[in-house]
Amino acid sequence: MTITLPQDVKFILNTLQNAGYEAYAVGGCVRDSILGRIPDDWDITTSAKPLEVKELFPKSFDTGIQHGTITVLINHVGYEVTTYRIDGEYEDGRHPKQVQFTPNLIEDLKRRDFTINAMAYNDEEGLVDCFEGLKDIENKVIRCVGDPYERFNEDALRIMRAVRFAAQLGYDIDVTTKQAVRDLAPNLSKISVERINVELTKLLVSKHPEMMRDLYEVGITAIVLPEFDLTMKTEQNNPHHCYNVGEHTIHALMNVREDKVLRLAALLHDFGKPQCKTTGESGRDHFYGHPAVSEELAKAILRRLRYDNDTIAKVSRLVLYHDYRMGDGRKGTRKAMSKVGEDLFDMLLELQHADILAQSDYGREEKLENLSRVRKDVEAIRAQSECVSLKTLAVTGNDLIHAGMKPGKEIGETLTRLLEVVLENPERNTKEELLELVKKQNI
Repeated sequence: MTITLPQDVKFILNTLQNAGYEAYAVGGCVRDSILGRIPDDWDITTSAKPLEVKELFPKSFDTGIQHGTITVLINHVGYEVTTYRIDGEYEDGRHPKQVQFTPNLIEDLKRRDFTINAMAYNDEEGLVDCFEGLKDIENKVIRCVGDPYERFNEDALRIMRAVRFAAQLGYDIDVTTKQAVRDLAPNLSKISVERINVELTKLLVSKHPEMMRDLYEVGITAIVLPEFDLTMKTEQNNPHHCYNVGEHTIHALMNVREDKVLRLAALLHDFGKPQCKTTGESGRDHFYGHPAVSEELAKAILRRLRYDNDTIAKVSRLVLYHDYRMGDGRKGTRKAMSKVGEDLFDMLLELQHADILAQSDYGREEKLENLSRVRKDVEAIRAQSECVSLKTLAVTGNDLIHAGMKPGKEIGETLTRLLEVVLENPERNTKEELLELVKKQNI
């Protein structure tokens, strides 16, 4: 098998080989190349010791020299070059206490997580695949290198990475590897929330977000997202639904595009339902007030998982309004756009569409028709530049001050009332008319 190596990677490999050392591209870049994907980065493994690498490449810096890694700069791009190594004892379930350098490539590949990530390549020898990674790619299987219990005890994050890779690639997890995932899932409690965040996000924005179900079945969500487990145990005896809350959530995830904010909103939109569930005399379940409760839970969960403030703000707003019903006509749509925020309104409609498709057939046609009507309203509102926010209101705070109003909170209150007038009658959004309204105190 031949892999096309970038010129800079070839230069690094050739430089090391010409100096008498072994050198290979290794890991994910080899896997992605075999899959026909463009690797995000290229990692190199070599028999050269870190100081020997530094001697060959003056433009380099230490990134993990204690673990044998030097970053080599070529044309302003960094390439990690790591010495063959054998990992020592793992104390924290994530990092080896020390490493031992080895001249043997196979010993280095043995310590890697999955067979599909334990292949090496250079142009002289071709593919080095002593753990049948290529066979596992052909069979679409995620399998640990060697004993999965050893691999997962070395680094507990690999437990979650197994499911994440399966989601990204559409693969199955090998039976023995999956059993080890199930048995050792509690070890994820040792892993930082930042690393959990990365793996969860990658799974959610993959082509198979339905593998949230696998995270639940093997006990991973019980450790990293226990709120999801509650949704999987909450039935919805209601004509609008045909799944429990968790399964409904999974189907909603499958119906929105691969966007982080949208997928997180789809994941969290009904997390408040277990708390809000009531059952009427007829036996029908209700979930009154669940959007607001879900919003608060979304904020708390996203903060706990160390998401950035912008993501938290957008996701929680979508969760709050996911069940918002637009009023009839274009006026109702203008008011909804103003309330929700025009920046997120298209995403809200996407989320609502996914939500409807994840429900039962009961009333579905009417719900989808209403959503289609709202989309047409939005197009017309934008085409005619109708005002739906203070940003496009024809007057500003400065205009009101120049008209004689004193600076203070009354300015904001007045602008808000003027916006309400314009939402009702967009043709009134002119500076002259709005200032006249203020002057006559008609608002």
